[in-house]
Amino acid sequence: MTTNKDKLDRVIYTYTADVSSLEEENRLLRETVSNLKAEVDRFRRNPLMICEIKEITGKNAIIKIPNGSEFFVDVSQDCKGLKAGDTVLVEQKNLTVIKKIASSKRFNVDSLVIIEKPHIKWSQIGGLEEQIKEVKEVIELPLKRPELFKKIGIQPPKGILLHGPPGTGKTLLAKAVASSTNATFIEIVGSELVQKFIGEGAKLVKEIFEMAREKAPSIVFIDELDALAAKRIDIGTSGEREVQRTFMQLLSELDGFRHLGNVKIIGCTNRRDILDPAILRPGRLDRQIKVPVPTSEGIREIFKIHTQTMKLKAVKMESVISAMEGFSGAEIRSVCTEAGYFAIRKKRGYITTRDLLTAVDKIREKEESDDFKGMFG
Repeated sequence: MTTNKDKLDRVIYTYTADVSSLEEENRLLRETVSNLKAEVDRFRRNPLMICEIKEITGKNAIIKIPNGSEFFVDVSQDCKGLKAGDTVLVEQKNLTVIKKIASSKRFNVDSLVIIEKPHIKWSQIGGLEEQIKEVKEVIELPLKRPELFKKIGIQPPKGILLHGPPGTGKTLLAKAVASSTNATFIEIVGSELVQKFIGEGAKLVKEIFEMAREKAPSIVFIDELDALAAKRIDIGTSGEREVQRTFMQLLSELDGFRHLGNVKIIGCTNRRDILDPAILRPGRLDRQIKVPVPTSEGIREIFKIHTQTMKLKAVKMESVISAMEGFSGAEIRSVCTEAGYFAIRKKRGYITTRDLLTAVDKIREKEESDDFKGMFG
C-alpha cells in the first residue's frame, strides 16, 4: 500500500530530475549563445589582406600590397622566420604582419592564356619559305643548339616581331616553331592584358613570364601587340595610365631575359606602324619579320596543302589560283571549305572547278562587305 511518504518521495524525485534536465538544457543554450557571439565578433572583424614581403629590416618589414604599393610596417612577435618573397596576412588598418601563409603557385592568368603543345608542322605552311627560314634561325636554333651560339660568341635575339595583314600565317609560324622545339606555347592577346583595376595588367604580365619560366622551354606569343605597345601619347585617363604601366612591365620583363634562355617571345601585329619604338629597340623584339599576302606561287602551295585530303575532279588549277589573287592563307582555306559545302549541297562526292570559283566569289564579296562596314562603321 502506497503511503503518503512514498508519494512525496516520488514527487520530489520528479522535480529533481526536471531541474537537472533544465540545468543541462540551460548550459547548452549558454554555450550556443556564446558561440554565436564569437561568430558575430568574427564577422565584424576586418578581413586580413594578402601581401608579399619585399625586405626584412630588424623587427619591421617592407611589404607589397596587391595594387603594387609598398609600405614599411610592424611585424607581430608571433610571426618569426620571415624572408623576402614570403606571402603573409596583414591587418588592413595599420598593415601589421600577422601570419605567414603558404604561397600559391596557381597563376591568375590561367583564364586569359591558351597553353598548349602545338602539332603544326613546317610542311603545313605554304608560301612562306623565307619567313620560315628566319624563324628557324632566331627561335628554333637557339632553343635546340644553344652551344653553337656560345661557341661563336654571339647572342641571338630574345624574340621576334611578326607583322603583316590578317590571316597570312603569323600564328601558324609561331605554333610550328613551338612544335618543332617541343616548347610550351603560351598564347595571349594584348588587349586582354589591360585590366580596369589599377596595377592588375602589370601583375598579369609578370605572372605570364613567371609561368613561361616554370614551363620552359616555352614560347610566349603575344597577339594584337599594338593594343598594348602603341606609341605613347599624353596620358589622360586612368585607362591610358594603366596601359602604360602594363607596357612598362612588359619592357621590364623583356630586359630581364637572358639571350640564351629557354624562353622566347614572339609578338604579332597587323599595325607595325603604330608600335612604340621602345619595343623594337635592340635587345627586345628587334628582329622583325614581315608576313605578306602570298604570291601566285604561294597561293598554289597553300591551295595544295588545304586540298590534299579533298577529292577534286578535273579542276582547272590555273583558273582557280588566278581567281584567288590577293587572298590571304586564311581566305584560301575558307575557299576550300566553302567549295566542299557546295559539293555537299549538290549531293556530289567530289569538288569541281565551278565549286571553287563560286566559293572564291563568295569569299571576295564577304571581304568587300567587311571593308565597306569598316569604312562607314
